[in-house]
Amino acid sequence: MSDDRSVVRELVRAHGQTYAEEAGITLRDTPQPLYRLLVLAHLLSARIRGSIAMDTARSLYEYDEMTATQLGEEAELLNERWHGDLRRLRKEADGDVTALRRLLEQFPGVGPAGADIFLREVQRVWPEVAPALDRKALAGARRLGLTQDPGRLIDLAGDTEPAVLAAASVRASLDKEVAEDSLRQAS
Repeated sequence: MSDDRSVVRELVRAHGQTYAEEAGITLRDTPQPLYRLLVLAHLLSARIRGSIAMDTARSLYEYDEMTATQLGEEAELLNERWHGDLRRLRKEADGDVTALRRLLEQFPGVGPAGADIFLREVQRVWPEVAPALDRKALAGARRLGLTQDPGRLIDLAGDTEPAVLAAASVRASLDKEVAEDSLRQAS
């Protein structure tokens, strides 16, 4: 168990930055950063390299006057159904993560992978979502030889936020070197 804690500690130390942070999004429970997170989730779930998605997300947010309508159908749905505020989507789900996932998947281009990304990141400000350790995060834990039980992983992480643990675990699932480095540093 203590070896597992060391592995998690090293993983989080070296790779414990959320994707929202990496994209320059200061996540808060307000419309603009939540929408930026939705766009990031859309880009990261697209069939393009993650680095290209991150650069695209950063570029989009350099413009202060960017309007929701410039992002097409996704923004139109958000505007028409939830008046431009993802907190209304959250309220409609009424604490039910399955309903929240289903609503997110209604956005054009946000399928199951995009919904997973959004939920992993938004758990920082929407506590009813936590712990959101989906298949991709658990694949990283598996690559590290850690438990597949989300509750036990959270326990191993100690004070680490679930969103940070999830992001670091996803990085381990996507990059074998991240996992190998974490294991090497922990020993």
